[in-house]
Amino acid sequence: MFYKIGDPHGLPHDPFKSCVVPRPIGWISTIGADGAVNLAPYSFFNAVAAEPPMVMFSTNGKQAHGPKDSVANAEATGEFVCNMAAWDLRDPLNLTSTPVPPEVDEFELAGLETEPSELVKPPRVKASPTHLECVYHQTLELPCDIEGGRNAICVGRVVGVHIQDEFLTGGKIDIARIKPLARLGYRDYTVAEKVLTLSRPKED
Repeated sequence: MFYKIGDPHGLPHDPFKSCVVPRPIGWISTIGADGAVNLAPYSFFNAVAAEPPMVMFSTNGKQAHGPKDSVANAEATGEFVCNMAAWDLRDPLNLTSTPVPPEVDEFELAGLETEPSELVKPPRVKASPTHLECVYHQTLELPCDIEGGRNAICVGRVVGVHIQDEFLTGGKIDIARIKPLARLGYRDYTVAEKVLTLSRPKED
């Protein structure tokens, strides 16, 4: 099938988000200018550079209580933390996606224990296998077809990395043990638990 964006596709649900999969989930913790702590999952998330290490997460559309807190907080305070989403944390992670007012602490809502960061102020999800402490770099505003909505890419520079020792095997992060969660579109998710190695070809 083929459909042009903006025209009816004839399917019961929009298939676009399932055409780019799997997408890692950035579990972003921030602190607002008023000191309120926020934690939210973003499936539009990824690493975008290595030297220096940079990551991005993107907020979409219109929210029930105004602009999404994570981007607004990162812009206001200049810091955020990316906590890795893992299989064992799927239920509390899902709870932190609840559309609640900015003053609600999602760590408390989901029953998650915090841990202080080393270089930035936002706390970390203690149970997460890895954490990336980030300083805000810039926001890229994108077009938004929803009136009153906002599509924005928030980019940060990673300044500190935490890895739980139990998930290091032979000097490498043991992804199969962590079982990171990833988004497949719709309400579907998957787990990364099978790892294969492909060597990059060399020019003759």
